Parts: sequence; structure tokens; C-alpha cells
Amino acid sequence: MQDEYNALQRNQTRVLVPRPPRANVITGKCVFKQKLGSDGTLERYKARWVVRGFLQCAGVDFTDTFAPVIKTGTIRTVLHLAASRAWPVHQMDVSNAFLHGHMQEQVYCQ
Repeated sequence: MQDEYNALQRNQTRVLVPRPPRANVITGKCVFKQKLGSDGTLERYKARWVVRGFLQCAGVDFTDTFAPVIKTGTIRTVLHLAASRAWPVHQMDVSNAFLHGHMQEQVYCQ
């Protein structure tokens, strides 16, 4: 949990402000998960802070939504290509990837 909080602070993703009148304030919570290693043993615990975005109103709190995801077929194609040409394949994880996006809207969270 401390790592998640430190990342939010380091990336300056929030500013403490007085509650604006008539603002749609979205609540959030911490979600905890156990990350397992390739052999099934516990590798580490992970915490994320999430907001209840379904409480936002289209056209008021946001205008567009976009979440870059990759399709399973694309992954399979790339892995097939790498295997057929004996290319090395590496896996990586981007920590706090969502923190690198830019928003124009003001979002108030509690």
C-alpha cells in the first residue's frame, strides 16, 4: 500500500482541495491482490487505489474514454512469429501505467 501511495505522490496525481459546491465527488478504495510466481508460490502482495468511475456522468465528468488493451489474437500471433523465428521473448510490467496519462477534466475523489 505504501508503494502505491508513494507512486501517487511522486507522479503528482492529486492535490488536496476544499470540496467544491455541487461537484460530483467519486469515492475510492484500496484493492489488494496476491501476485503468484510461475511455480504458484506467493511472490508478493499488491495494492491498488481505485475509484468508482461508474458514478461519473458522460458529458459532465468526462467526454471520452479510452483504455489501451491488447487482443489475445495479437499476442498469439506475435508469440507464433517469435517461436517460428527463434526470437527471444521477454515479459515486462509497467508499474502505475495509468499515472502517465494526461486529463483535461477535473475529477474530484474522496
